[in-house]
Amino acid sequence: MANKEAIGTLLLRVVLGVIFIGHGSDKFLGGIENIAGWFASIGLPGFLAYIVAGLEVVGGAALILGLGTRVFGGLFVLLLLGAILKVQLAAGFIGGYAYDLALLAISAYLLLTGSKRYSLDSILFKSKKEAFN
Repeated sequence: MANKEAIGTLLLRVVLGVIFIGHGSDKFLGGIENIAGWFASIGLPGFLAYIVAGLEVVGGAALILGLGTRVFGGLFVLLLLGAILKVQLAAGFIGGYAYDLALLAISAYLLLTGSKRYSLDSILFKSKKEAFN
C-alpha cells in the first residue's frame, strides 16, 4: 500500500473514531435513560441505547488506535444501517440520512480494508517490518 493510502486510511479511522466517541459520550452525558426512553418510543428495546452508546465510545477509541478496525467497521455499518432505516430515512436526504450515509461509507471502507499501517492491528498481527513500511 502506498504511503498516501495508509495516511488516508489513518485519517478516516481517526475522524470516524472521534465522531463516534462524541456521539456515544453525548448519549451518556446527556442522560442515557432519556435515550433509552426515546429508543422505546420508536419501537426499539430501551436497553439498546446502552449497547449503542457503549459501542460508539469503545468502537470509536478502538478505531483511533487501529485495533479491531474491521470488526468495529462492520458493527458501525450495521448501526448506521439501522439508524438510517429506522430514524433518518423519513427525514429525507438533506437534514436526514446524508450524514449517516457518509459515516456508513467510511465504516464500510474500514470493514473492507482494515487499519493498514499506523495501527495496533498492524503491530500486533504482522511483523514489525510490515507494520512500519
